[in-house]
Amino acid sequence: MSNSVVAFNPAQLPAFAKKGELSALAKALMGGGGQSGKRVSIKGGVFRLISDGKEIASIEERYLDVVIVNAAPHIGRTYYAGVYDPENPAPPECWSADGEKPSEDAANKQCDTCANCPQNVKGSGQGESRACRFSQRLALVLANDMGGDVLQLSVPAASIFGEEEGDNNRPLKAYARWLGAQGVDPDTLVTRMKFDTKAESAKLFFRAMRWLSAEEYAQCQEQGKTPAAIQAVTFTVAKMEDRKSTRLNSSH
Repeated sequence: MSNSVVAFNPAQLPAFAKKGELSALAKALMGGGGQSGKRVSIKGGVFRLISDGKEIASIEERYLDVVIVNAAPHIGRTYYAGVYDPENPAPPECWSADGEKPSEDAANKQCDTCANCPQNVKGSGQGESRACRFSQRLALVLANDMGGDVLQLSVPAASIFGEEEGDNNRPLKAYARWLGAQGVDPDTLVTRMKFDTKAESAKLFFRAMRWLSAEEYAQCQEQGKTPAAIQAVTFTVAKMEDRKSTRLNSSH
């Protein structure tokens, strides 16, 4: 594998990145169309590596370089009637895989559509927030271990939406649209995720760092097709007779 590093420049696409049309991954991140695995948590404003529900490592740096290899095609939503307790998780009252209508399996549907739902109104949650939470699942590999484990990241609303703060501080949707406007797919480059140090709760910005080499790109394409990657971006709520033991396949 080549060790040469090519700085990211959208005006100079490598041959493998010239696709003619944006990929499903790019469209998913732009807004188009499990607990048992390995994931990245951003709890407490720290990147934490979780395996089978247990923290196995934390990262001191305020940033993490990754390659996004897959993404859920839609932004999902979840509504909890009470305060979510990660130490004693219970299933949400209502949830949506596509962000438009509640799942048929939702225990207590709040409305026929997400747009008209009373839990979608500002102020229905704490402060000016909405009681129903947005999130989008990503499948990632670490930039320094692209052939290693595929990790799930559930990106919260504050890190999805909002305004960019300079060229290198973009929330996920703005970052994906910025790349898309230049015909660049997210899986052709290394992305740096870094915490917004001014935010009161954990909030991420995204920044393009460098192009992948052709060998790295081929490797990451295979990683994005693995069962671990598919599971990471699939929105599911486990069905169990004892609802107190049911866990949402998500990161909080």
